[in-house]
Amino acid sequence: MKKLFTMMLTLVMVLSLAACGNSGGSSDDSQKDGASNAAESSNGQEEGAGDEASESDMEYVKDKGALVVGITDFEPMDYKDENGEWIGFDADMAKAFARSLGVEVEFVEIDWDNKIMELDGKTIDCVWNGMTLTDEVTSSMECSNAYCNNAQIVIVPADVADKYQDKDSLSDLSFAVEAGSAGEEQVSSLGLDYTPVKAQSDALMEVASGTSDAAVIDSLMAAAMVGEGTGYADLAYTIGLNSEEYGVGFRKGSDLAAALNDFFAASFEDGSMMKTAETYGVEAAVVEQ
Repeated sequence: MKKLFTMMLTLVMVLSLAACGNSGGSSDDSQKDGASNAAESSNGQEEGAGDEASESDMEYVKDKGALVVGITDFEPMDYKDENGEWIGFDADMAKAFARSLGVEVEFVEIDWDNKIMELDGKTIDCVWNGMTLTDEVTSSMECSNAYCNNAQIVIVPADVADKYQDKDSLSDLSFAVEAGSAGEEQVSSLGLDYTPVKAQSDALMEVASGTSDAAVIDSLMAAAMVGEGTGYADLAYTIGLNSEEYGVGFRKGSDLAAALNDFFAASFEDGSMMKTAETYGVEAAVVEQ
């Protein structure tokens, strides 16, 4: 299976578009009127003090001593070990990035469909969970450079997989997809019948239980969780619907995105990024920094 996954990721990398760079952004500071400015000056406050939009995200995270990372349960990127600790390629890289900033890391499970609201509301500081760099993501967040290649893959019961080898064959199937995901975007664009669920792992359970005919999930998750030797040995992945790239999202205008790009470049150069990727079997997907 690992050989097949490596071949699949190689094809994805050949077909991938150029990596998404940081999406530019600037703070939307609101100006106080003259009366307010005078009142603030009389209280010994500087003009614009306390305006969260003008605050450096780097300083904000360092002041509170923690980088809060929004995730979902998504093996091999973010998932819990037998001790209940979050591990995975993304989780381990997030821990290392937090250490480089001199802060702790905190992982918070989020509703994926609400990721932008969670970020803007400062309940989390970044979204780091195998997040596809879609137009919605890059327009709403300050994104890191791409760090992994990926694709959206169709999952069906293994005993019928040979029937579903092209997009035309999918028209009569009912799909389960994670709400707000790239998988939902793909099935919607194809006009397919689908039910949104909370997580990609839930989509797999829907197919395994027979509640849905098929699911669309990330290729990296499919390689880790579907097929012989996995928890879903009776399921199989068939066709890829697209090629895409993963990035990390911060608040619009955040200076943490540039800091993460520097961290990615350094960890790729010293080999630590690839060593972490090998731990979780995703080395074929890593994008050169």
